[in-house]
Amino acid sequence: MSNLLTVENQKAQQELQPRVRRTLDYLQIALYKDVNPLDWEDWRWQLKHRIRSREELAQVIKLSPEEEEGLKKASGRLSMAITPYWSTLMDPDDPACPIRRQAVPVGTEFTVAPHEMTDPCAEDRDSPAPHLVHRYPDRVLLLATDHCAMYCRHCTRRRLVGEHAHQDNSSNRFDAAIDYIKSNRKVRDVLISGGDPLIMEDEEIENLLQKIRAIPHVEFLRIGTRAPVTLPQRITEKLANTLKKYSPVWVSIHFNHPKEITKRCKIACEMLADAGIPLGSQTVLLKGINDRPYIMRKLMQELLQIRVRPYYIYQCDPVRGTQHFRTPVAVGINIMEKLRGHTSGYAVPTYVIDGPGGGGKIPVGPNYILSQAKGKYVLRNYKGKIYTYLE
Repeated sequence: MSNLLTVENQKAQQELQPRVRRTLDYLQIALYKDVNPLDWEDWRWQLKHRIRSREELAQVIKLSPEEEEGLKKASGRLSMAITPYWSTLMDPDDPACPIRRQAVPVGTEFTVAPHEMTDPCAEDRDSPAPHLVHRYPDRVLLLATDHCAMYCRHCTRRRLVGEHAHQDNSSNRFDAAIDYIKSNRKVRDVLISGGDPLIMEDEEIENLLQKIRAIPHVEFLRIGTRAPVTLPQRITEKLANTLKKYSPVWVSIHFNHPKEITKRCKIACEMLADAGIPLGSQTVLLKGINDRPYIMRKLMQELLQIRVRPYYIYQCDPVRGTQHFRTPVAVGINIMEKLRGHTSGYAVPTYVIDGPGGGGKIPVGPNYILSQAKGKYVLRNYKGKIYTYLE
């Protein structure tokens, strides 16, 4: 395939090659055996060559009957899109592979349970301006794009996110949202999410950051992304320096399984951390993927090793077509029981349920207060031993 990189990007990527050369295992996959390493490291090439069809996917994995059924039905907004990078992480022979299950549609995805909703977090209801959600008093969520590098099958925003013909890419599309933030002096925290805002061009990202940073009462800027996990090539020195320019900018990264923390992902996170950007993780509790305490503990501990602080574990939202991913709440509480006291405190996130109907994030966890009376608390520790605290 021809080299799609500009001369400037070639130079930058050639400088990066010594760090990523050991990660180029894609050549063993027939679909990519002729790909130029410089193309592989170009995030735009990765987006352009995402796996979108059954025929392409069949060259990477042996399809199961459930996947065949899912592929026949997966069309429209949340159709399949898998980056070439992510496809190299999938087990070609195991349909239960945790990487594969997050990306490949299955038939059960098209069965809707009675309690499932199109918009379980009621974001559309709490939208005072296009692209904006305002639920908490001092925080707003700005949905910067409908697109992601890869479309996760458990996506909460599947009503919005995906491939569609009429994406508004005009430079003034956020003006109403920016004007709303300017007019509401209580807003001190802006979370930019989507879709995935980091698949926007550097200039678009900088333009948006610049507009928000110009608002005097906005103190805290966050970006929610999965790009370091599904498209680590997107994290370039230029992007890291752009984010650094508008510091403090915090980045929350969606990790679900230890297998996602590859050498290439680590390089991407290192680039952000070395630019002084604080990193946190958000994880969705998913049946058959990370619902075992030892898997979640391993994920949290490995995140700390790449300088990502575990932040939230989410109960999987009751969004339409995700029943096969949801666990009982008791599973999440048990995981928290096996984390607290059994690993570093920094490796213990907060387990939350996003209250259906717009209730916001509600912390859920083991109960360590056994009883209380005036000035007296009876407590248990992580080993189950009983202690009394007197005020």
